[in-house]
Amino acid sequence: MKSLSYLLLFAVFSATILAEDAIDTDRAANTVILDEIGVKNLRIEMVPVSEETFESTVFAIGRIEEIPATRSALSSRIAGRIVELNAFIGDEVKAGQVLAKVESRQLGNPPPTIELRALQGGTVVDSHSRIGEPVEPDSDLLDISDRSKLWAVAKIPEPEASAIVPGTRARIRVPALGDEVIEAKLARFGVEANREAGTIEGIFEIDNSNGKLQPGMRVEFSLITGVRKDVMSVPRSSVQGNPTKRVVFVEDFELPNTFVKAPVVLGEQNDTHVEVISGLFPGDEVVTRGSYSLSFAGSGSGMSLKEALDAAHGHEHNEDGSELTAEQKAEKEAAKHAASGGGGSVPLWAWLVAGWAAIATIIMLILAQSLLNKKQAA
Repeated sequence: MKSLSYLLLFAVFSATILAEDAIDTDRAANTVILDEIGVKNLRIEMVPVSEETFESTVFAIGRIEEIPATRSALSSRIAGRIVELNAFIGDEVKAGQVLAKVESRQLGNPPPTIELRALQGGTVVDSHSRIGEPVEPDSDLLDISDRSKLWAVAKIPEPEASAIVPGTRARIRVPALGDEVIEAKLARFGVEANREAGTIEGIFEIDNSNGKLQPGMRVEFSLITGVRKDVMSVPRSSVQGNPTKRVVFVEDFELPNTFVKAPVVLGEQNDTHVEVISGLFPGDEVVTRGSYSLSFAGSGSGMSLKEALDAAHGHEHNEDGSELTAEQKAEKEAAKHAASGGGGSVPLWAWLVAGWAAIATIIMLILAQSLLNKKQAA
């Protein structure tokens, strides 16, 4: 029984060594080492992992639309013909500005004329008149729209509408404006649902004092439906891999310009972040920009994990990055000794290690033979 116990202990010890080697091998396979040029070319950016407030969101799309109350028409009170026109499509006008003159059909030499002034300031968005053209009191000459404020109208899926009420906050993105984010609150709902699309309209009033927005532009909405505190999350851009195996790249805490692929278990996601259930710790530096490129990058500097660890620790490692064992050190010393023609003396510790290894091997063979003899005798 004692012999069997010794054998079991030896098997456990061997398995532990093999497991450690496997871990080191995985580390080497999942480590990307770059040089300074590689980091700059990939434009690597990182953020520290922390527990923060996490917002649950509902996604919707929509369009920019003009506010109906901000549109006016320029018309004539009398019949006649246009003799002067001072504004055209795209012009910015002010309230009270003379935009046209109409010559009356009444007799006179010259016939009387009247000035037509803008009822409000804004942009001339449509024109129905030309100089010399006859006009009637019921005809519109120009359309003017004050677009300093506009509506962003979201098409909200009906199943998601129950969690949304007037006052609900939203992050609004207009692809035509790039990465700019506009924050607004839901002013009100539309008056009728879209039967075909299964959506209802949510109306947000947004500022357009810079004039960048135009009616008809496509809009993306992230409607905030809930808030949770102390949730560990990372930016969505940091997550890579297929849906069954998500990973992020974490900066190595010891080696410079080195990034380790870390498997993660994810939870809920919103428009900017993804909840991390396991796989990361607060303070880990996670790669955001350049993470996708790292999935396909090798060692851009030509430096292996072994070379990086050798430089960082000041002593030699195995190719997979693991520490050299006493036996491996002895073998390397012996190889160096043989390569130098056998000159010089072998260090005492190398002889001791080699002797210990030989004794341990003999003992294990004796124990194995003893166990085999007992089985045969039984």
